[in-house]
Amino acid sequence: MGRVGLSTERLVRAGAELADEVGFDQVTVSALARRFDVKVASLYSHVKNSDDLRTRIALLALEELADRGDLALAGRAGKDALTALADVYRDYAREHPGRYAAAQLRLDPEAAAASAGGRHARMTRAILRGYDLTEPDQTHAVRLLGSVFHGYVSLELGGGFSHSAPDTQETWTRILDALDALLRTWPPKE
Repeated sequence: MGRVGLSTERLVRAGAELADEVGFDQVTVSALARRFDVKVASLYSHVKNSDDLRTRIALLALEELADRGDLALAGRAGKDALTALADVYRDYAREHPGRYAAAQLRLDPEAAAASAGGRHARMTRAILRGYDLTEPDQTHAVRLLGSVFHGYVSLELGGGFSHSAPDTQETWTRILDALDALLRTWPPKE
């Protein structure tokens, strides 16, 4: 039996907090055992190994992000919805950098199918319905938005924009304006 008070959920949440503090790549079962001042072996009744722990943190992060996205998108369309979802990703990454990194973890097919990843794709596609895109352009646009959101957030978190003006919020707003304009005038396939 596991140590009283420890559960898989508690360990995963503690692992997510640890990821936010020290970086997702530093999260291991050993580091988590030190956090709880227990022997590593006592955690193996809750998680298989460090990879299992990191996968569970990734699933938690995807779920948290999807929940935030659902709330932010309720009743919104067009540019308002685009901005709301973009801000969810950016705000989450700033508040939870380790969890955000975890959400980028490549999952095995079974874990991916059980994850909230599908909700993320559905939210993005829901936004794109307001722009009247059909396939395959809708898939291209989903990939574009994901690339821009993740690219900008990653560069910003890494300090890539801290050396120059204008303020990163101004740039973020301009990027979202540009994405909205692009989506409204998506170029036809030749």
